[in-house]
Amino acid sequence: MARFLLTLFVIVFAGMSPAKAQQTFFVQIEAQPSLAQAQASIQRFLSRVQDVNGFDLGNGWFGIALGPYAEEQANSILINLQGARLIPQDSYVEPSSRYVRQFWPVGANLLSTNTVAASTQAAQQNSNTPSAAEETTLPSDETIAQARASEARLTKEERGALQEALQWAGFYNGKIDASFGRGTRNSMSRWQDANRFEPTGVLTTKQRAELFRQFNAVLEGLELRDSIDTAAGISMKLPLGVVAFENYDPPFAHYNSSGNLNARVLLISQTGDSGTLRGLYEVMQTLAIVPPEGDRSISSEEFTLFGANADLTSFTQASLEDGEIKGFSLIWPTGDEERRTRLLNEMRISFSRVEGVLDPNSNANAAESIDLISGLLVRKPIKSRSGFYVDGNGTVVTTAQAIGECKRVTIDEFHEAEVVLVDKDSDVAVLKPKSKLSPLDVATFQSLIPRLNSEIAVSGYSYGGLLGAPTLTFGSVADTRGLNGEPSFNRLALNALEGDAGGPVLDNSGAVIGMLLTEKSDGRKLPDEVSFSLNADAISSVLTDRGFDVTSTETREAIPAERLSDRASGITVLVGCWD
Repeated sequence: MARFLLTLFVIVFAGMSPAKAQQTFFVQIEAQPSLAQAQASIQRFLSRVQDVNGFDLGNGWFGIALGPYAEEQANSILINLQGARLIPQDSYVEPSSRYVRQFWPVGANLLSTNTVAASTQAAQQNSNTPSAAEETTLPSDETIAQARASEARLTKEERGALQEALQWAGFYNGKIDASFGRGTRNSMSRWQDANRFEPTGVLTTKQRAELFRQFNAVLEGLELRDSIDTAAGISMKLPLGVVAFENYDPPFAHYNSSGNLNARVLLISQTGDSGTLRGLYEVMQTLAIVPPEGDRSISSEEFTLFGANADLTSFTQASLEDGEIKGFSLIWPTGDEERRTRLLNEMRISFSRVEGVLDPNSNANAAESIDLISGLLVRKPIKSRSGFYVDGNGTVVTTAQAIGECKRVTIDEFHEAEVVLVDKDSDVAVLKPKSKLSPLDVATFQSLIPRLNSEIAVSGYSYGGLLGAPTLTFGSVADTRGLNGEPSFNRLALNALEGDAGGPVLDNSGAVIGMLLTEKSDGRKLPDEVSFSLNADAISSVLTDRGFDVTSTETREAIPAERLSDRASGITVLVGCWD
C-alpha cells in the first residue's frame, strides 16, 4: 500500500509545471545523531514508504528523507503521508541544498541535477496500472480492484483507525472492531459522496489519506512528537509545538506553554506504594490545575482525575507498577474540546514506561513557597473564615458573611459542605458536611449571662488557615449589649482578625458564650480592641427553631489552660468559600 501510495502521488503531480532541474526538494522525516542509528531508521521506513534516502546533515547528524521532488510535489506528499500516518507528524520539506552528501542508497547521488524528472519518469513506469478494459477506473485514482488490494494490506489497528476516523467525521456509529461489514461500507459510501468521490463503499489509498488528513487537521500546529524523558522514565507523544520542557520539580517534569496557548503537560514519576499513590491523588486535588468539578476514580493501583471550569480543562492519570508511580497531566484551555480530546487520546495511547524514575532531589535547591507544591500553585478559596461544630453529625455554625456568594463551601479545606440555613437577621449560617464527619468535640452553650470583665477567648483561623490550626485570642467581656443596646450582642475587649469571624467565643469553663461577628461596614471605624459577638442564647434559638439539638450548661467552673486550648481546637473549623 505504502509503495503504491507514494507512486500515485508522483503520478498525480507529474503533470504540473516542472521545477528547475537544480531546484529539488525532499520530505525530511527523521534525524539521528549517528550513522548506525540512521541506517537502522532507514530499514524501518523502507517497509512503509519508497524513495527513502539517507543524507549527512553535518555537525554529526544524519537525516532520512523522501524524494527528490519538485517543491509543490514535496508539500503535497508531506501532507498526505502525514494524514495516512506513514511518516512522523513533525516531518517537513527541505531543499536539496540542506544536505551535505548522500550515504543511502549506496553509490547514489540525488543531489545532482535532473533528478526530479528521473524520479517522476521512474514512478510512472512502475505504476502497474491495469488497462481500462480490465475494470472501471476512478479518475486520477486507483481502480476498485487496486483499492481492495491496498485495503487488504491494512493491519487490524489501521482498519480500526479508519473506523474511528469515519466515526469522527460523523458517517459511522457502529463498533470499532476493525471489521468492514455493511455498516462500515455504507459509511464509506456516504463519506465518498459527501467528499465528491464515486460512492463505491471501498476507499482508495488517496481517499483514505484524505480522510486521515481531515481527521488529523485538528492537530496541525501542535507538532505532536514521540518523546522520551529519560529522567522521568516516560515515553509518549507530546505537543511540542505548544509546550516545552521547563524543569524538574519532583514528582513532576514540567512542560509549560511555549506560546500563546495556555497549555501545559506534567509527567508524573516517583517511587512509592499504594499509600503514596493515594497521597498523590489527594494532593493533586488541592492544585489550581485540577478544578474541583469533575469525575475522579482511584484504586490501589491507579487513579484518574478530570476537572473543568470556565478557563481550563484538566486530565490526570497515574498508575503504580513495581514500586514506581508514573503518569501524566494534560491541562488545556476550556472550549477547545475537539482538539483536546484528540490530543489526549494520542497521548494516552502512546504512553509507556521506560527505565528510570525522577530523582526526588533533582530540584533540592529550588526556592519554596507556601502556595506551591512541586512548583504548582495550590488552589485557594476566595476567602476563609472560622466556624464550630454544634453536634456529632458535623453540623457547623458560622457567620453568614463567610459563605455569601460562594459557589462551593468546604470545612477544613477537604470536606464539601452544604449550606442548609442562612439567617441574615442574626448573621448565622449552618453548614452540613456532604460526607460523614466525626468531630473531636462539639460546642456546649453557656446558658448563664457572662459577667462583665470576665475573661474570654476566641478560637479561630486568624490567618485564613495559613498556620494549619486555630489560634486562641484572649480578651474580656466589656458589655452584654451592643452599642445601641441590642440584647443579642456582647461587646468584647479583644483585638480579633478577619479570619476569626464565625469562630466560637468561650468562657474560662470552655462553654461557648457566643460567635464572633465581622465588623459592620456602616462607615464607622471601631477601635482596634473592640469586637462584637452574637450571644449563645441567640445562636441556640436559631438552631432549636430549625430542629437542631444543642447542648447547654450552667457551669462556670474554670478549667486548665491546656484543656481550654484542646476544647477550642476540637470544635473549631476552617470554613472555605470558593468560586
